[in-house]
Amino acid sequence: MPSPLPVRDGVGPTRLQVPTSGPWETIAEYTVTRFGHLDPDELYRRFDAGAIVGRDGHPIGRHTALGVHPFVWYYRDLPAEEPIPFHEEILHTDDNLVVIDKPHFLPTTPGGRYLRESALVRLRLRLDNPNLTPIHRLDRATAGVVMFSARPDTRGAYQSMFEKRQVTKVYEAVSTQPTWWDADAPALGEHTLPVLYRNHIAVHRGELRAVVDDVREPNAETLIDVCGTGMSNSGRAVLHTILRPRTGRMHQLRVHLAALGAGILGDRWYPELLPEAPDDYSQPLQLLAREVEFTDPLTGAPRRFVTRRTLSEAPR
Repeated sequence: MPSPLPVRDGVGPTRLQVPTSGPWETIAEYTVTRFGHLDPDELYRRFDAGAIVGRDGHPIGRHTALGVHPFVWYYRDLPAEEPIPFHEEILHTDDNLVVIDKPHFLPTTPGGRYLRESALVRLRLRLDNPNLTPIHRLDRATAGVVMFSARPDTRGAYQSMFEKRQVTKVYEAVSTQPTWWDADAPALGEHTLPVLYRNHIAVHRGELRAVVDDVREPNAETLIDVCGTGMSNSGRAVLHTILRPRTGRMHQLRVHLAALGAGILGDRWYPELLPEAPDDYSQPLQLLAREVEFTDPLTGAPRRFVTRRTLSEAPR
């Protein structure tokens, strides 16, 4: 659904769905209830100032009845953000496509406490292009290749490649070497390598982590192989894996390696959810989106983009 408000300072407006019926007489009354942690007077002031609009772009007043607009748009107040001390590198740019090498800890898109400190907002400002939109995403903790659409009229062609699984993606990960690892008979869990690992990954609303459903048919598939073992720079015995996902479920690679007994180094979510803690920049998640390859849907030319980053704990 197109927004009636433009991108401002690199940040797009927020859309709020409004119920068409309920115990509230006005949209403003619902909004005050919905955001009970905010000052009601400040919210009403924003309605009076015309800062909240409907789909037609016209301001919604504090007395606009519930049910008139199913959605409203507004700009979030930008919080003070501590700069993330790592920078994206542009690998490629043309009229239709921007490809970057994203560092660990930088979100792909705004969310939660990160707005300006996201790859999308940084790029919109850096390239002076409010039309930039991610074609796919990486977790904040994951580094590597990410592609952005530069023009709305060609965006769908690139997005459809991912929907149709026409993009080859390759990742690298580093895990602590399992105690049962046998170099003469390499295997993960009970699976001889390389292994095509499959299971059903589900995402439940309100839960931070993806969960595995062993009853339902598999919907997530990753080809996994080991490309090296040895000691890391920090003195750990590690396993360096190459991952080729054939699907794109949330946290799929992290879930699959954890299920095989080789959880990724630096992962605070899998196999166990650890207490929330400030970012430790010295211990990034050892997961890297190494490359993407596809046939350009506009020109028919082959395309391949490869990261210039490496994993700090890869075996020496």
